[in-house]
Amino acid sequence: MVELLDARNDFIFKKIFGSENNKDVLLAFLNSTFMEAGEPPLTEIILMNPYTDKDAPAEKQSILDIKAKTAEGKRINIEMQLFNPYNMEKRTLFYWSEMYYHQIQKGDDYSQLKKCVTINILNYSCLPNDRHHNVFRLREDHTGISLNNDLEIHVMELTKLDEQAVPLTGGLINWLLFLKGVEQPNWEVLTVNEPMLKKAMDTLEFLSQDAATRMEYDARMKYLRDEASRMNGAKAEGRAEGERNKAEAMVRELLALGVETSIIVRASGLPEQEVLSLKSQIERY
Repeated sequence: MVELLDARNDFIFKKIFGSENNKDVLLAFLNSTFMEAGEPPLTEIILMNPYTDKDAPAEKQSILDIKAKTAEGKRINIEMQLFNPYNMEKRTLFYWSEMYYHQIQKGDDYSQLKKCVTINILNYSCLPNDRHHNVFRLREDHTGISLNNDLEIHVMELTKLDEQAVPLTGGLINWLLFLKGVEQPNWEVLTVNEPMLKKAMDTLEFLSQDAATRMEYDARMKYLRDEASRMNGAKAEGRAEGERNKAEAMVRELLALGVETSIIVRASGLPEQEVLSLKSQIERY
């Protein structure tokens, strides 16, 4: 049996959900999503950036999201994140605002602006609750009234499915378990609940057997891992620099109070030579 590729890789995710041949798969996924949000189902979806060979991960910096719109003009953006890019909340608002802003030209009537929906599927935990699917809208704090219905952000966290058993009914969780990589013996149960998942699974199996796709997949995984490592390193360096700045501030305060150098060294954790250097700077000025 061929080892399956990871559907959480954004390159593979777009091939499964973002191609013209699989628009019915995307539509079924979206309807499961919107059903949980208490919204009516869609009858049609239009892909605005369907998968093509240009989406191959040779261009490493590319964002392999899926852009679509409904027959009424509502915009939808779906993004899969295998690794934590950090500042996801601000990043989400930025991309949502771009989608909203670019609907009309300068001087156009604001009434032409249509609702924009962002769907983020995350392979890490981001929000401080136990829900695997959170929906955000614009609401007034005290009365709960809506400012308008144009902003809608879905955050789906695959990590919060760990304690979930294979469901006995249809719905979004079946799709998320498939994306998370539930064992193949459980696939049949998922497809009974969500029949269109069968086509998504068949697509993943087909892609997994294609040598060219596997090479592109490996290249994309390498880039994603390298980028995650770089960002984790930058975050660690930032924490280290912050701790050092705190230690130096402590040293300056203790020196100003006339505390002995040996005590300051023990309290700050900085080498004696650095403490003496800071002391020299203070005395110089």
